[in-house]
Amino acid sequence: MTPHTDRQTPQSTYRFQVTPDFDLHACAGRLTYLHDLGVDWVYLSPLLASEPGSQHGYDVVAFDHVDPERGGEEGLAALSAEARRLGMGVLVDIVPNHVGVATPSEDPWWWDVLRLGRESEHASAFDVDWSAGDGRIVIPVIGDDDEDAITIATATGEVRYHDQRFPLAPGTTTLEEQHYELVNWRAADDDLNYRRFFAVNTLAAVRVEDPEVFADTHVEIRRWFDEGLVDGLRVDHPDGLRDPKRYLDDLAALTGGAYVLVEKILEPGEELPTSWATHGTTGYDVLALVDRILTDPAGEEPLTRLEDRLRGTSVDWAEMVHDNKRAVADGILHSEVKRISREILKIAEDASEGPVEDAIAELLACFPVYRSYLPEGRHHLDEAFAAARAHRPDLAETLDLLEPVLNDEWGQPARRFQQTSGMVMAKGVEDCSFYRWSRLTSLNEVGADPSVFAVDAPTFHDAMALRQREWPHAMTTTSTHDTKRGEDVRARIAVLAEVPEVWEAALDELLALVPLPDPAFGSLLWQAILGAWTPEHLPDLRERLHGYAEKAMREAGDRTTWTEPDEAYEAAVHAAVDAVFDSAAVRRVLTELCVHIDEAGRSNSLALKLLALTVPGVPDVYQGSELWETSLVDPDNRRPVDFDHRAAVLAGTDSDDAVAKLHVTCSALTLRRERPELFESYAPVSATGTAADHVVAFDRGGAITVATRLPVGLVSDGGWGDTTLDLPDGTWHDLLTGTSTDGRLADLLAVHPVALLVRAEES
Repeated sequence: MTPHTDRQTPQSTYRFQVTPDFDLHACAGRLTYLHDLGVDWVYLSPLLASEPGSQHGYDVVAFDHVDPERGGEEGLAALSAEARRLGMGVLVDIVPNHVGVATPSEDPWWWDVLRLGRESEHASAFDVDWSAGDGRIVIPVIGDDDEDAITIATATGEVRYHDQRFPLAPGTTTLEEQHYELVNWRAADDDLNYRRFFAVNTLAAVRVEDPEVFADTHVEIRRWFDEGLVDGLRVDHPDGLRDPKRYLDDLAALTGGAYVLVEKILEPGEELPTSWATHGTTGYDVLALVDRILTDPAGEEPLTRLEDRLRGTSVDWAEMVHDNKRAVADGILHSEVKRISREILKIAEDASEGPVEDAIAELLACFPVYRSYLPEGRHHLDEAFAAARAHRPDLAETLDLLEPVLNDEWGQPARRFQQTSGMVMAKGVEDCSFYRWSRLTSLNEVGADPSVFAVDAPTFHDAMALRQREWPHAMTTTSTHDTKRGEDVRARIAVLAEVPEVWEAALDELLALVPLPDPAFGSLLWQAILGAWTPEHLPDLRERLHGYAEKAMREAGDRTTWTEPDEAYEAAVHAAVDAVFDSAAVRRVLTELCVHIDEAGRSNSLALKLLALTVPGVPDVYQGSELWETSLVDPDNRRPVDFDHRAAVLAGTDSDDAVAKLHVTCSALTLRRERPELFESYAPVSATGTAADHVVAFDRGGAITVATRLPVGLVSDGGWGDTTLDLPDGTWHDLLTGTSTDGRLADLLAVHPVALLVRAEES
């Protein structure tokens, strides 16, 4: 076996989105740039064979080889060899929860199950309820009144629906004889009998809790570690698994205890189970804190008043979340609710279907976090029962019946309920509520609670000190392929909390110039436009904003939806996007608004970046975000990156408006990689003086981070004045400017709004 790199945990990572157009060979060719940037490990999106043309790789169709479109086995070998030459590690994203079934012929396991039904050797790999759906797998693909498009091609042994192909069972000729049933697409909400990834019908869940299924789905991953090609894994969506703890134990045994992260979203106050064999989460919890230490708490009241005025009513965030989760449980995920109910009815003789379904849906709507992991997290289940009883006293008798059933950690209903609660949370909050509340949209981010407006410095420091003690190797992120807004979009929007009156006046003028049926959604849209609107992105920004507008209003789902679009409403929203480019009056308002936020937005961007790169944990740089990252929600945040330009800017042979951000990124990454002993502890660094509240600083054990916060207020208060950092003994040197400091912030932060200090003898 080839040994792993000397360092078993990375000092930093850099995420590449590996695609057919940017494959593993292309990634290998960019590792020198990453090394020059200061990156320690390269971090790759999913590599296993996926649906043809997939741009993300989360729709895996085979577990025994690397996707040929992404470079195949040779591409991974080439990348790994180049990483080893440069002393870099390799981290790979894996998808254990589900497989892609959009093209059945591409997934040999799914094809075999459709062909042979329960007799297939792969039948146990999928989470199918064969007792429902008339004993057949329900495939919801038929359009309205389009059943006549189904044909049978006996010569090839296939059933066809337009360009979709399905297998004929051996010796059969009619549809009624198949182990599956092609039904109308609308049937998925109520009649689906296989577990999915959230509400995506084309991603079927697999049962990795079965030892044989685990072994078969990790054949290629095992090879990566046996041959020393890969050093660590990022586990996608562990909350979808039947038993995440057991899965992580199995993975640790397979990899020899390698570095493993979990894509786990923690609600405020929630803790990651310490019993899990993982180094920590992928970092959304830290993202939320970094955003909020840079948000002015004084903006909460005026921005709340603005939101209420636009809506014509006040917003109760908790109530909105409950109602949207309940709508999900009664709607697109009702099939899952019905399946839990069927399992309960098998063991609870006194129960009846209607009340049980109602109570399950209510518990899912009341669940305070994504899921529990019984016996861990039992108090969350207790909270859900208490809230459900308070909200629906008419269900008291049924809830009493369900409580012992859902507390039985070994019972099928309890385990399936745990797998389902995370789906309901994700669809009800991330993919709905986040698009309905526009108070300050930089806070509407994956893994965050928008009702938590800001945090103060002591709260931030306490959280980082705890992280250093308990999860020092967890990932820290600022942008991902799943974030709703890139880091610099959020940094610009956060400035609005410092200038709420300016924002309100500009928004009112914009809504007058381009009226929208829903002014509150208009606020969300204009914040996105403001966050992404930079001159260098104008050539393709119109198309990008139209894509964002469509997704945002349909995900909100209160005026228009993906399945039933309101053409008039959508036309009005798209007209607002076009006005950004076609109306001189609208451009004037935006330009005047940018005068108030541009400089502060840049300050926030650099502060956010340096904080994320230097707090406890392993910082990840999402592809391209060493320069301005003004992407919006996917697929916008998966656009190709111009690495030639970034390499030239790093080398000093090309210019860019964001060169300061690249300088901060390179300086911090290089210091972390070359001097890791300077980042082994955490202690706040205080300041004294009139502007002490405008700085957040900490000592990581020899490297001191200094970042400006609330820059608009700093300027209006007269600047730093006599404010001075209380530095530890020694002569301190700023790596960003190459100058020494006595701690006076007026001098230290005269060039950049951030500083990275080391003792002069170590610089």
